[in-house]
Amino acid sequence: MIRLSRINKYYQVGGHPLHVLKDLDLEVRTGEMVAIMGSSGSGKSTLLNILGILDAYDDGEYWLGDTLVKGLSERQAAAYRNRFLGFVFQSFHLLPFKNAVENVALPLYYQGINRRKRNAMAMDYLERVGLKDWAEHLPSEMSGGQKQRVAIARALVGQPRLILADEPTGALDSVTSHEIMDLLKDVNGQGITVVIVTHETDVAAECSRTVRLVDGQFEGVA
Repeated sequence: MIRLSRINKYYQVGGHPLHVLKDLDLEVRTGEMVAIMGSSGSGKSTLLNILGILDAYDDGEYWLGDTLVKGLSERQAAAYRNRFLGFVFQSFHLLPFKNAVENVALPLYYQGINRRKRNAMAMDYLERVGLKDWAEHLPSEMSGGQKQRVAIARALVGQPRLILADEPTGALDSVTSHEIMDLLKDVNGQGITVVIVTHETDVAAECSRTVRLVDGQFEGVA
């Protein structure tokens, strides 16, 4: 599913190159649930942006399925994101002026699916995450856990092969965090590959494998 070979990433800071990711090698097999752990500044968010085709890498190779992700146009990158990927973020990234079903249906709008069909599909995924009765509610009317469930439904509605989750429990209390992790494990149980970036050891413990990122390099695999 994912294969990284000697990935390097640099940023220009004050006219000088900052080496953020250093010769990273990683393979994530289809159906795995992998945690990427690291402290603030370790490079894990940069790595997730590269995996999500939101940021480019400078050297090395990134294979997503059978596709070499390198030098894609923005249109091509968007097509691969729509085809392969679903995203879950710590801050949910829900549109505040759209209700739950409209937020979930949004990826289908960009796939050109008509309104009636995309809303029906969105309702189905809201039901899967236990929020069918909240379909007409705005994000401001929901708890953090409910908003994250909406975000997970939105990530799933396009039927991706890979879910990328960036600190998905970081804004939640411990009980709700366990509920969200149970939901992500259910998603993984359906055969969808899940990669979670986290600094929380209890979240990583729920995954089948943990990769630790320290100063832009993998320290080890547990």
